[in-house]
Amino acid sequence: MSETSTPAEGSRHLPSELHSPRVPGKVSTDGLEETWGQRWEEEGAYAFDRDAQRHEVFSIDTPPPTVSGSLHVGHVFSYTHTDTIARYQRMRGKAVFYPMGWDDNGLPTERRVQNYFGVRCDPSLPYDPDFTPPHTGGEGKSVKARDQVPVSRRNFVELCERLTVEDEAQFEALWRRLGLSVDWSQTYQTIGPRARTVAQAAFLRNLARGEAYQAAAPGLWDVTFQTAVAQAELESREYPGFYHRLAFHVTDAQVAAQAAAAGAPVEDGPGGTRDVCIETTRPELLAACVALVAHPDDERYQPLFGATVTSPVFGVEVPVLAHPAAEMDKGAGIAMCCTFGDTTDIDWWRDLDLPLRAILRKDGRIETEVPQWITQEAGRQAYAAMAGKTAFSARQVVVEALTASGEMRGEPVRTVRQTNFFEKGDKPLEIVTSRQWYIRNGGRAWTNPASGRDLNAELLERGRELAFHPDFMRVRYENWVTGLNNDWLISRQRFFGVPFPVWYRVGADGQVDYDAVITPEESALPVDPSSDPAPGYTEDQRGVPGGFVGEVDIMDTWATSSLTPQLASGWLTDEDLFARVYPMDLRPQGQDIIRTWLFSSVVRANLEFGALPWASTGLSGWILDSDHKKMSKSKGNVVTPMGLLEQFGADAVRYWAASARLGLDAAFEESQIKIGRRLAIKILNASKFALSMGIPWDADEEARAAAPAPRLDASQVTEPLDRAVLAALADVVEAATTAFDSYGHARALEVTESFFWTFCDDYIELVKDRANDAEGTHTAGAVRSARTTLALAVDTFVRLLAPFLPYATEEVWSWYRTGSVHRSAWPEAAPLRQAAQGADPTLVSQAGTVLAALRRVKSEARTSQRTPILSAVLEVAADYEPAVEAVRSDLVEAAKVTGSFSVKVAGAVQGADVATEPVDSGIAAADSPDTGATGQDAEAGSSHGEVPVRVRSVELDEAPARPARSTT
Repeated sequence: MSETSTPAEGSRHLPSELHSPRVPGKVSTDGLEETWGQRWEEEGAYAFDRDAQRHEVFSIDTPPPTVSGSLHVGHVFSYTHTDTIARYQRMRGKAVFYPMGWDDNGLPTERRVQNYFGVRCDPSLPYDPDFTPPHTGGEGKSVKARDQVPVSRRNFVELCERLTVEDEAQFEALWRRLGLSVDWSQTYQTIGPRARTVAQAAFLRNLARGEAYQAAAPGLWDVTFQTAVAQAELESREYPGFYHRLAFHVTDAQVAAQAAAAGAPVEDGPGGTRDVCIETTRPELLAACVALVAHPDDERYQPLFGATVTSPVFGVEVPVLAHPAAEMDKGAGIAMCCTFGDTTDIDWWRDLDLPLRAILRKDGRIETEVPQWITQEAGRQAYAAMAGKTAFSARQVVVEALTASGEMRGEPVRTVRQTNFFEKGDKPLEIVTSRQWYIRNGGRAWTNPASGRDLNAELLERGRELAFHPDFMRVRYENWVTGLNNDWLISRQRFFGVPFPVWYRVGADGQVDYDAVITPEESALPVDPSSDPAPGYTEDQRGVPGGFVGEVDIMDTWATSSLTPQLASGWLTDEDLFARVYPMDLRPQGQDIIRTWLFSSVVRANLEFGALPWASTGLSGWILDSDHKKMSKSKGNVVTPMGLLEQFGADAVRYWAASARLGLDAAFEESQIKIGRRLAIKILNASKFALSMGIPWDADEEARAAAPAPRLDASQVTEPLDRAVLAALADVVEAATTAFDSYGHARALEVTESFFWTFCDDYIELVKDRANDAEGTHTAGAVRSARTTLALAVDTFVRLLAPFLPYATEEVWSWYRTGSVHRSAWPEAAPLRQAAQGADPTLVSQAGTVLAALRRVKSEARTSQRTPILSAVLEVAADYEPAVEAVRSDLVEAAKVTGSFSVKVAGAVQGADVATEPVDSGIAAADSPDTGATGQDAEAGSSHGEVPVRVRSVELDEAPARPARSTT
C-alpha cells in the first residue's frame, strides 16, 4: 500500500493524496448532508463517464417514483439498497450509469390534480388559454366532484404537468439529502416528450409486427375511474354481500320430472311451475341472464341439458347448458350465466357461443332503454323500475320484485366473497364490453414470428435467464406467466398519459371504421391525435364523412413504465448513450410489482430486441409497522422520511435500510436507526482518535500542519497484534466483496460493522498507550507499527462503510486525504493479508476477551479503569495461552498492571456465564468511582457455558486522581 493513491491508467478512480490530519476539536454528524451534498454536486462526483465502453459500465434501471404524492419510509428503504450497489460498483472502477426518472402519468396524478386545483376534465370543453384554477393546494382536503370546475382536456393536462414539476423538485431534494449517488443530469419523465416518443414508437413497431391489436370484448372496468383495468392491476379483496336463492321455471314438465328423478332439486312453484333454483349475489343482473350452467358429469342436471327455463320476474327463456368449469359441489351445482357478472361468465359466454345481453353501463348504472329480449309486459315494467339506477339500487328493486312474486326462496343469506378491485379503486370491478388496445404477452396462444416459438414459453425462458436476487423470487415470475389468461390490456379511458399514435378513417356514411387505422412516421413523433390531424388530412376534416377521428384513449402507465430501460438509456433519442449502457445491469424494484413492472418490461424488450433488458434484478421486501403489517398510504400507517432524516441524519436512516436483506420484509424500528446514528458517530470518534496519535492535544495550528501524514505503508506493521488486525481486515474485505458481488449489501454491512466494533472495543483499547507513546517508553518500531495499523484500519473501514454511511465516511476521508472516498478504490484483501504474514485474526478478539476480564474486576469493584493492578493471576484455555503471551506487553499496559502478571493454562473453564460489557477507547468514556479494592474469579468469554478466561486472583491499588485533561 502506497502513501498516495494514484489510479491506474484508464481507471475512473480519482487521485488522492495524504496530508496532515485536520481533525476537528469536536466531531458531529450534524450538517454533513448540506456540506457534502453541495460539494458532490459542484465536483460532479457521480456524473456518468460518456467515454466509457459498455464492458466498463454498470447501468441501473432506477425505479421512477410516482410523484403524485409524498414519499414514505418504504421508498427510502428500497432506494438505499440500490444506492449501496451503485456506490460499491463505482468504487470497483465501473462507470456507473445511475439515472432518475419520474413516473408522473396515470390515475394517481389525475386524482391529485383534481383535489389540488379543484377541477375535473371534460373533453367536450374547448381549451381556455387564460384559465386560472379555483384552488391551489387544496389544504390537503379532497374536493367533492360536484364542486370541481370542469376544464378542457388540454387545460387539465397542463395542470397535471404544472403540479408534477413542483412535486419532482420536492422528491429530488429528499433524494439528495438521503445521499443517493444519482447522476442528476440523467433524468426523465414517463410523460415527457422523450418518453412519448419512445412509447409511441415502441407501440407502432408492436402494431406493425402484429404484437399489438385492438378488439371489442368484455373486460374489467372501474366505474369510479371510468377506465378499463388490466389483469396485473387487480387486487382481490373481501366484499360483503348476500346469497339470493332464485327460482327458474322449467318450460317442459316432462323434462322437469326426469330431472327430479335424477336427483335434481326441482321444486313446485306457487303458480304451479316446476322450478330449478340457483344462488346468486348479483340479482340485479338477472335481466342479463343468457343461460343456466351445470357440470356435464352432474347426473342430476343431465336431463335438463338442451332444455330451457324462463327467468323469474323478467320471463326470458334461456337454455340449460353444460360446461366443465361449473362446480358440482357449490350450492345447488347449477348457476346462472349473465353478461357479465364475473370472469367465469366471460368464459362460459365465449365457450358456449351465447348471446350478448349487457345491461350495465360504464358508469355503473343500468341501461335506461328496456332490452328487446324482454318481451313480457310484466318483465318490461320490472326492468323500467330499475333503469338508470346504480347496481346497488337496482339490486333492491329486483329483490323486492322477486319477493313479491314468490320467486325468491327463503331469506337472503349473508356472505363475504372475494371480489376483484382495481388496485387504486374502492368499488368492485364490473365487466363491460368496449374497444381496447392489447399487446401480446403470452396470455393467449401466439407464436412469435421472430423466433418461431410460443410467446408464453419464450417469456418463461427469459425468466430463467434473468438473475433474481434473491433467487426464490423467481417462482413469482413463473407463476404469473403460467397463470395468464389474456393478453395485456394497455388502453385507458383517462386524460393524462401517453396518447396512442393512431387515427381512424371516417366513411362516407359518417361511421368510424376502426379497422382503418392511420399511423404516423416515427420521425413525426410524438403526436397527440386529439389535437394533431391525421397524416394526409387537415384539421377541418376531423369527424366529418370522408375524414378522420383521433384515438382518445391513452396508454396504461405500465405501458410506458415498461420501457424505462430503453427510455433511460437513450433508445431512439441518444444512440451513443444507448450503445454504452444497454442492456442494463440491474433492475431494482419491489417484490410486489414483479407481475406488472418487471414482467411488462421483459415483454417489451423481448418483442423489440429478442433479449432481456437487464442481467439482474434486485427485489426489496416490504416495510412493516410495529404490528408487522405492511406499510401503505391506504392503511394510514406510513412514516414520512424527512422528519427521520432531520432527527437522526441520513447515515442513520440509511443504516437501518441497508441492514435488511433483499427479498425480506423489515419492521420499521427507530431503535435500529439510533444504532445507525451511534455507528456514524463512532466512525468519526474512532477515526479522530486513530488519526491523532502523536499529536499533542494542545498543539497549535502550525504544529498540526507540520504533523506527518498518516502512514499507510503496511510493511511498517511488525507487532503480532497489529498484524492480526490486518489479517482480520483482509477477511472482512473478502467477505464484504463477495457479498456485494452477489447483491448481498446487508451481509457486507454486517461483517464490516461487526469487526469495526471489535476494532474499537478491543484493538484500540489494547494499543492506544503504545500508539500514543506519551512517556516515550516504547521502541520506535512498535509505535510506528501501531500508528500505521490504526491508519490502515481507518482507511479500510471508511471505504468499506462508504456505500452505507456516505456522509460520515466522506467527512473522515477529508481529514487526512484529498479527493473523495466515493471515487476511491474499493479495498483489496491481498495487500493486507500479505502484510499480516500469516497472523491469526482471532488474536484480536482473544486479547480483547482477556482485557475485558481484567477490566471487569475493576468495574465490579466500582473503581476507575485507571486503577493499577498490583498483581494478577489468570487461568485461560489452552488455545488462549499463545494469544496472551503474544500481546502480553499491550495487555499489561492497557489493564494498568504494575506488578506480577501470571498466566496458567487450565483448558476451558466450565462455569456460569458472565457477560462482558464493551469498554470504550476513552474517547467518550466515563470512569467508575475511584475506590481501592481487590477481587477474584472474574470471568470473560463466550455467552454459552465455556469460559476461556478467568481471573483467579487480583490485587488492586488505590485509584489515582482523575487527570485534569486527556492528552487526546
